[in-house]
Amino acid sequence: MAIFTGAGVAIVTPFHADGSVNYEKLDQLIDYHCENGTDSIIICGTTGESATMTEKEHIEVIKHTIDHTKKRIPVIAGTGSNSTHTAIELSKEAAEYGADGLLIVTPYYNKATQEGLYEHYKAVAKEAKAPIIMYSVASRTGCNIESSTVARLVKDVDNIVAIKEASGNISQVADIMQKTDGNVDLYSGNDDQIVPLLSLGAKGVISVLSNVAPKETHDICEMFFKGDLEGSLKLQLKALPLIHQLFSEVNPIPVKKAMNLLGWEVGGLRMPLTELTPAHTETLAQAMKEFGIM
Repeated sequence: MAIFTGAGVAIVTPFHADGSVNYEKLDQLIDYHCENGTDSIIICGTTGESATMTEKEHIEVIKHTIDHTKKRIPVIAGTGSNSTHTAIELSKEAAEYGADGLLIVTPYYNKATQEGLYEHYKAVAKEAKAPIIMYSVASRTGCNIESSTVARLVKDVDNIVAIKEASGNISQVADIMQKTDGNVDLYSGNDDQIVPLLSLGAKGVISVLSNVAPKETHDICEMFFKGDLEGSLKLQLKALPLIHQLFSEVNPIPVKKAMNLLGWEVGGLRMPLTELTPAHTETLAQAMKEFGIM
């Protein structure tokens, strides 16, 4: 059984003015998603600025999210690292605390070989007793998981069950599904490709868009699964201008601005990320208005 089906939010981490984590605001966001159709919460991913957290902060945010969600919807913890040892320790702790799944990004900067990726994921899975979602996003990590490596891992390791595919390469996605005989739970890592990947057998999306449009992102998936392909596609295409603006600068710069424009007061960003430029803020606000969420 899939960890979740539908739209999982790659949730932002709200900060106070001094840069510390705003746990009260995080609780409000979690409640909002549980009440507005989001199918899973992915905490401490790229969108959550996990790369700027200390290991102590990282695991505290994961634990807090699991505690507050109280099994209303699955919680998937981002516990990847470019150090296999660190990924193992974070993953073990998150699994022991009750995470429903672990999102493990490819080791960034090191640029491991395919054999290195195989050994990395196998080592983490051996120690962390929870379902694992591999995360392929070479545009950020410089490291792509090839379809043959995905197939090998899914075949050889019982608790490696899924992949978040954010390569943007539809042909690679098709190869993954063909080489695994569909025996992998695939999630789109790109909001502009939800419907195309669902058509290839994906279980849903791990979404930035869900931060500001949880119901609509859920509905794109739900309509597809119920056979309303026309409605699903129509909503996907309607969302494209907003999706493009949510990536006008590096994620999560625009989505945090979008949430603040909606009155969420999630705070700023940790450096080296900086605030969205005025020009992009204007076009983002316009796209939000046109989509009907502002």
